[in-house]
Formats: sequence, structure tokens, C-alpha cells
Amino acid sequence: MSHQADNKLTLRRDGFTFKQFFVAHDRCAMKVGTDGILLGAWTPVSSATRILDIGSGSGLLALMLAQRSEPHVPIDAVELDSAASDQAKENVAASPWADRITVYAEDIVSFAETRSATYSLIISNPPYFPPGIACGSAQRDQARYTTLLTHEALLRCVHQLLMPEGLFCVVLPVQVAEHFIPLAQQHNWHVHQQLHVSEQEDKPAHRVLLALSRQEKECANSSLAIRDAERCYSTDFQRLTKDFYLFM
Repeated sequence: MSHQADNKLTLRRDGFTFKQFFVAHDRCAMKVGTDGILLGAWTPVSSATRILDIGSGSGLLALMLAQRSEPHVPIDAVELDSAASDQAKENVAASPWADRITVYAEDIVSFAETRSATYSLIISNPPYFPPGIACGSAQRDQARYTTLLTHEALLRCVHQLLMPEGLFCVVLPVQVAEHFIPLAQQHNWHVHQQLHVSEQEDKPAHRVLLALSRQEKECANSSLAIRDAERCYSTDFQRLTKDFYLFM
């Protein structure tokens, strides 16, 4: 049996094992997924001096950005759901960056109203959809639907918390981004970077990663296919995520 196979046999089933940390997500409504991993690997961090993760869930994005950013950069993670925030705290405590990440079990609206700290980088994998068919779990409804946090409310909170020259990075379905971008522009946000993601080289994009700022700048557009024509992980996807995925 190969060494790789031995490693696979030891992987825990209650979460996701990365190269430098483990994310338990069995008590979280939204599990670790490709959207979040792409956002955490793609978001520009070189200029970050203080980072905020809105709707942190299991703590995935906070942990990914802790791995990628300078060791002196503090990271705050805000999560409304108590079960998810408790699990995020456990994931952070078990990680190499427990001294840099603080998890708050709080609504982002009240957090924004009561905090004086501002951030150079804010990241979010937010609820995508307007209220629809119930998921069968209030916890999962909260994570999926914009009932408790509309995109307009999210933008207002980010405006309160982001430094004037800071970046706000988010991942959205293509159809949702078509409404989100004009809404952001109405509130004087500008798209600095845009990555269109497709499942395969010959498929249309299904996700968009956005980096927004209040500073005007020409938008840099790019695209990425997760898999190539042979259904293997593409070179671009491997290059972007190789510091995180095991066996890549």
C-alpha cells in the first residue's frame, strides 16, 4: 500500500484536512466547499494589516488567510450561528494561528455598530439566495438565504468597517453577481478584480470572485476552470490551491 493511501486512511470524517490545519464542520450548516477554498486562496493579502471574515462558519477563510498573510496580521471572524462559532473557535484553537484569530459569536450588523476597529481586508462567503424553499434546517436556511443579512446590509457593514483604501472580497453565483455588482456600484464600490470560475474548460462560468474597493481602478478580469477537458484538476486550479489541498 502506498504512503499516500496510508494518509488517506487516517483522514478524519468530521471535517476537511488541509496541509497545515484541519477544519471540523459537522456542526456547521455549510460545509467546507470549493467556493470558500477558491476565495481563501485567491484573495489578495500582501497589503493586509488587519483582516475580517464575515459569516465565518467553520472558520475556513480566517484560517486560510492566516496561513497566507504575514504573521503579525490579526484576524477577526464573525459568525451569528452559535454552533458554528463554537466549532470555529475549536478549529482556531487547534491551528497554528490561535494567537492571531479571534472568533465573535455575533450578528455582523451589531458588530459593525459597536466596533471602532477598521480593517484593510474584509472577506465573505455570504448567503446567496433570496428567501425560498426551506432547507429543513433553520441553521442551513440562515447560511443560504439573505433573510437575516441582505446584500445591501452586508455592503453597509463593510462600508462601516473597511479602511478607505481597503479591499472587500466575496464569492457569488454568476446570476447573483449580476445584481450584486450594480448594487455595490450604487453605493460607490468599484470592482478591482474579477475571477470567473467554471467547473470545466468547456463549461460556462458558474461562480464569480470579486475584489471591491471604494477607490477607482481599472478592473482586472480573469477566468479559471476547475477541471480540464479530461476531468482532471486544471493546472491553474492546482497552482492556486496547492498550498492547501493534500496530495496536490
